[in-house]
Amino acid sequence: MATIPIDAEGRFSGYASVFDRVDGGGDIVMPGAFAKSLAKRRDRIRLLFQHDPKEPVGTWEAIDEDAHGLFVAGRLVPGVPRADALKRLIENGALDGLSIGFRTVKATREGGNRKLWQIDLFEISIVTFPMMEDARIAPSSISTGAAIAAATQTIRNR
Repeated sequence: MATIPIDAEGRFSGYASVFDRVDGGGDIVMPGAFAKSLAKRRDRIRLLFQHDPKEPVGTWEAIDEDAHGLFVAGRLVPGVPRADALKRLIENGALDGLSIGFRTVKATREGGNRKLWQIDLFEISIVTFPMMEDARIAPSSISTGAAIAAATQTIRNR
């Protein structure tokens, strides 16, 4: 049975973007698209609610590209009313979407789709309706703490 995708301290993880899949806007994020942006500003990427710059709700503890997509692990800040509400909504399965806020740096067109080869990432939001269907806070049979530890180890080994 899957565990609740957020722990008592408000930590959660999932994929904010998945590679090689068409999103609702016709974009396809390609592997490596986040590399330069993460190298430049990994520690300044904001955790927002619904892409609203007036709604910071936490911090990202890990952000990293793997073979599947952009893996993230974050923590909601206790005592922030919106963060406290989000924790309860996530715990109860009412909210699980993730979405990236970015500027396109390099893209090509193929048919009706746009392939994103380089992205300038500046925020990742918890959202009600993600543009990419598979961009979700992940329910997991392992603890969120274990997922964060694994992601942190991956980053340290780079």
